[in-house]
Amino acid sequence: MQTMKAALVAAIGIAALLVLLLPGVAEEKGHLALTISIDGAIGPASASYVKEALVKATERGAEVVVLRMNTPGGLNSSMREIIADVLASPVPVVGYVAPSGAHAASAGTYILYATHIAAMAPGTNIGAATPVQIGGPLPGLPGGTPDKDSKKEGEPKDAMTAKVTNDAVAFIRSLAELRNHNADWAEKAVREAATLSANGALQAHVIDLIARDPAELLREVDGRVVEVAGGKMQRLATKDAVVETIDPGWISRFLAVVTDPNVALILLMVGVYGIIFEFVSPGAVAPGVVGTICLLIGLYALNLLPINYAGLGLMLVGIALLAIEAFNPTVVIGLGGIVAFVLGAVMLVRDEAPGYRLSWSVIGIVAAMFTGFVLVVFGSLRRARKGTVLVGAQAMQGLPAEVLDWSENEGHVFAHGERWLARGVEAFEPGDVVEVANVVDLTLVVRRAPAPSGEGGPKS
Repeated sequence: MQTMKAALVAAIGIAALLVLLLPGVAEEKGHLALTISIDGAIGPASASYVKEALVKATERGAEVVVLRMNTPGGLNSSMREIIADVLASPVPVVGYVAPSGAHAASAGTYILYATHIAAMAPGTNIGAATPVQIGGPLPGLPGGTPDKDSKKEGEPKDAMTAKVTNDAVAFIRSLAELRNHNADWAEKAVREAATLSANGALQAHVIDLIARDPAELLREVDGRVVEVAGGKMQRLATKDAVVETIDPGWISRFLAVVTDPNVALILLMVGVYGIIFEFVSPGAVAPGVVGTICLLIGLYALNLLPINYAGLGLMLVGIALLAIEAFNPTVVIGLGGIVAFVLGAVMLVRDEAPGYRLSWSVIGIVAAMFTGFVLVVFGSLRRARKGTVLVGAQAMQGLPAEVLDWSENEGHVFAHGERWLARGVEAFEPGDVVEVANVVDLTLVVRRAPAPSGEGGPKS
């Protein structure tokens, strides 16, 4: 018994010692490096993905987050959200343009400048950070309309272009100064759409290092000191870090689909179609439910995108004009509706960022289908309104009825296969054929039936 007690005390002591020692061992050998990837255009889905990943990295006490990028750019609003999250992250973020053949253009350049350590793989490039406006490249900038009045190359002419360009320059220069990178080349990338290869970027002090793969990257950044949110200096210990990849959550995947402007436009049209079907055929339920869901999802997606509300207004005007054309054909109103709808669809997205442009094919197909649908459906409604009424009080008007009995100004008649209470200003005899003039509170108002055609005329 005494031996068992001694063994139990020894086991408890060993367990307590392990509890005290293991955290230090884990802290020294179990550093965690999380990796996230942005492939393709930067948009609301990318911003949501990066935010979720940085929150997870903070909760799990990760040593570093490796943000791998291969992007042509994207939306300015989403880019600024990502940069704000990176700057506020207590976990260092290493920007890494990879694999070989990848690039970080436009918005990707700004994000790479914002990361605590910037790296590139061999065979990659960075730059071309010129802001993109509606209608194409900025005037006075490479690829834009030549500006004869500009005093120096790359200087924008109109005030709005100057504001956008100068704001972008100030933003990227502030990031460069924060991370002690080449601010002059950053400005050149904005004003002149300059680009650099990986070796050129390293020589120009645009990035901190070149790494062939993530393993080499973690070895290279090991021991470097970076400043994280709050001004705290942190020495990285990533040489033997455990690497774990964070995949996008279902919210990010959902946003990646619905925030495509083409998908959002199709969802809007499906929503409109469904609601119209429900009004045309009340009680069908399914078209109304599907249409409402698609319409709400489409509006939610538009809320996340930089939408030009003038374009959305033109689309609504186009739909209204096509509806008017169906009820009152004039051709001119219909053509105006088509033109307004197409122009509105073209203007719908305010920024022509890579990956966020409406396809002309989608616009054409949607416009053609909507025009045909509206004209056919509303044309059918118009014809139905002008057709003969088949049920109700109006359907009884003009029908013949046989008098069954009559006393003074009222009696009973047989009409439409049923016995009806009737009244009239004339006196009738049973068996007379009268005509229904109106229906008031389930009582037929009758009058003498008109003489058949030719009756009372001269006889031969």
